[in-house]
Amino acid sequence: MSEPVTTERPAETGAPAATGGLDIQGILKVAPHRYPFLMVDRVLSSDPVRTVGIKNVTYNEPCFMGHFPERPIFPGVLMLEAIAQVGGLAILSRPENAGKLAFFTGADEVKWRRQVVPGDQMRIETEIIKERRGLVEVRGRVTIEGEVACEATVRFMVMDEKKRV
Repeated sequence: MSEPVTTERPAETGAPAATGGLDIQGILKVAPHRYPFLMVDRVLSSDPVRTVGIKNVTYNEPCFMGHFPERPIFPGVLMLEAIAQVGGLAILSRPENAGKLAFFTGADEVKWRRQVVPGDQMRIETEIIKERRGLVEVRGRVTIEGEVACEATVRFMVMDEKKRV
């Protein structure tokens, strides 16, 4: 997960860039999440196994109203959610998964190593490590200026939007 990544900007139409990246318009076409729960601002690159996204953390995030007003710290569970969303975008971007949802089913080996505060840019790197009949396992890492803030293995199930879990 540490190969260098090109940061070509996607076309303004939301189309993928040459590196497989997506701007916010492209993300909104794939992701079911919306503000305030969308944890990805841009996908820098994506291939069949690895995806790299970013989240710009600002003081305007709703979570800072209560976590913590005098000393804003981005919640660790939202870093975990960001890993799941970037991994989910990789899977849901595939033509065969158009219109489907990725339901979070678990997380293992979760470690938080650094606080994230307003002004930080989270780099979210994911790697698909297992796929079988709609079940997906993704290893992910959030870094801030090269320093690991969070790492985890997350699992989710890809299902038709209308099916009940």
